[in-house]
Amino acid sequence: MRGVGGPLAGAAAVGLTAGLPYWLPRLVIALRVRLFAWVNGGEGIAVPGREVPAEEFKRIYGHPAANGRSRGAALSDLFWYWLAPGPEVHQEHLEPGPRYDEVSRTTRRILAGLSRERWSELVGRCTRRVLDELDEATGGTGAREHRVRLRDLMMPVWAEVYYEVVFREPCPRPVRDLIVGNADDVVSALKCTGLRHMDRRNRLTAYLRKRLATAPPPVPLPSLLTERERAYYLQGTFFNTAVVQSSEAMAHLLLALATHQPVQERLLSGEEDADYLDHVINETLQHFPLFGVAHRVTTADIPRSGRPPIPAGSVLLFNYPEYQRSGAAGHERFDPDRWLSADTRPSSFIPFGVTANRPCPARGFAVLTMRVATEEVLRRFRLASSAEHTRSLPSRGPCLLIPHATRRTRPAWGRARRAARLAGMRLGDRWGAIPRSLTQLVLGGYMVWDARRQGLCRNHFATASGGSAAPAVGGGR
Repeated sequence: MRGVGGPLAGAAAVGLTAGLPYWLPRLVIALRVRLFAWVNGGEGIAVPGREVPAEEFKRIYGHPAANGRSRGAALSDLFWYWLAPGPEVHQEHLEPGPRYDEVSRTTRRILAGLSRERWSELVGRCTRRVLDELDEATGGTGAREHRVRLRDLMMPVWAEVYYEVVFREPCPRPVRDLIVGNADDVVSALKCTGLRHMDRRNRLTAYLRKRLATAPPPVPLPSLLTERERAYYLQGTFFNTAVVQSSEAMAHLLLALATHQPVQERLLSGEEDADYLDHVINETLQHFPLFGVAHRVTTADIPRSGRPPIPAGSVLLFNYPEYQRSGAAGHERFDPDRWLSADTRPSSFIPFGVTANRPCPARGFAVLTMRVATEEVLRRFRLASSAEHTRSLPSRGPCLLIPHATRRTRPAWGRARRAARLAGMRLGDRWGAIPRSLTQLVLGGYMVWDARRQGLCRNHFATASGGSAAPAVGGGR
């Protein structure tokens, strides 16, 4: 028996190693979830969860007392750390009151300044320009396959779009690079794939302050904000959140098409009606909601029928993915046809939040702009990917863009080469998840510690209340 032990142990070690891409990233994700739960301490109430079931999600979320945003929540220090500089005037993190009201009203005015036709023209033009640059970088023939990261591909598109939305003029290339550098740094920190680099973010702040001093946008910015805060407002609302969320949404949509070839084929055939792409967009947002957990702080008791009230000062943790999974039969399937009928479409679908509590300002045109950008991509390329598709998408969406002309004319050896590239992509994606997930665990732990040490939110409100701020050691990265 002793002689058998060696081969068995060796076989077990081989099996454990071969299975690393499957079990280690999931283990690390579970550890990260526990880490962030620890950050929030025992104060958080999960919604949906043991205390608040899914059927109460919308009512509790929309209750007037669920309106506190940053003050009093341990998680706020971490979110402010990720969103710096200027998280104190970020529209999503401002406390209710006159400053929030004016900021929110200004955002709506800026976005409403474009008609649906103007939005379509702008997004189409910016998408075409970025795709042209992709072709030019590889010889300009339009016949080369491109291996891209979808989030990286789409971020310059939305940087140009939102610059023009704000300033009503085309975005200069150096400024686009500043916006992309800022947005990429923020989202990389949020996903814990990289530390934050304040120098990249501060360069955009400096540009915006100079621009506002010499050539402000046509829509007046909030009068209750200082000059510096107005730059922070534009940076956080338009050149951080809007660019990041639009790029993430498009990466999810294009990767869903790349990994569900029958759905893509139906779109490319031209036989479906105009609404089918909208159904695909809704199905993508159902499976991969852009929001993870949004926290709100109750400013008064919230009464409930047949249950104890939620006391004032509670931190409610609204879990979008968990809620959207709660009401969808067969939710694990990617099935755009479920949106054809009111009887089959999911009832727990809130891709842009709840109207009564800070809904996404882009909810009126997000689907339109996603449709326009997708149509521009599909006019030129077929998409193919073998990468894993998760909601957090830390891989940024590896994908092959295959020109239609190449697909029709490529001989058998070319198709075999493409199949080999997809197999290599799958292997690289799975094994790449190992160091990436370990990096996320280590950097996430560091940023949690550094955020608590700096206490950006805690110290801000202590100073505003006339108290003394806890000193922050060092400046952070």
